[in-house]
Amino acid sequence: MSRLYNDKHRALQDLFNSREMADRVEEVALVTEVDEMAKGFIESRDMFFLTTVDERGRPTVSYKGGEAGSFVKVLDEKTLAFPSYDGNGMYYSMGNIQGHPEIGLLFIDFEKPYRIRVQGTAVASSDDPLLSEWQEAEMVVRVTVSELWQNCPRYVHRYQKVKDSRYIPKQECKTPVATWKRIDNMQDVLREHELNQVAEEGGTMPIEEWMEYIQSGDEKA
Repeated sequence: MSRLYNDKHRALQDLFNSREMADRVEEVALVTEVDEMAKGFIESRDMFFLTTVDERGRPTVSYKGGEAGSFVKVLDEKTLAFPSYDGNGMYYSMGNIQGHPEIGLLFIDFEKPYRIRVQGTAVASSDDPLLSEWQEAEMVVRVTVSELWQNCPRYVHRYQKVKDSRYIPKQECKTPVATWKRIDNMQDVLREHELNQVAEEGGTMPIEEWMEYIQSGDEKA
């Protein structure tokens, strides 16, 4: 019995005469535990894409970024962990996880290229004992892996990394306030520590100035 395919998948596979191929891909590529090769790849990543589902069954995809080598931890052959950093206050992915624990993760190396997909169930907690492992983490997400497989690199464009985001929390330097929090019409909804950061880092700005940063690709955005 397949771990991946339902009747809708099977109907399309039959339509395009690919059922046997699909079964072979699942047989060869699909695993249920993280081996040493996958562990090394996942832990070397500085970003991944996270899919979650809300209470109405609507999926969403989020980009998650951190410091290479310490962002995602493989705790054992069935468990991954990663931090949730300060964002825009929506807690959209974290709220989805607490309401619907089934998630997907996509890890990509754009230079080789190479990619691994992970399916699992997640728990997001603000009092996880691993919280101190990540500078400025607000929550820790633990993922129990159900399926993992390497994807074909076809269609993955080759890119090279230019530099880390200046917002990645690091022990050796202070993390700057998100520039959008300096927009003048955001000040009445910021928390006290954010207001203090804004005052320390240049004060407020009109939204048009921030949009210029965004459109020009300025790293101050």
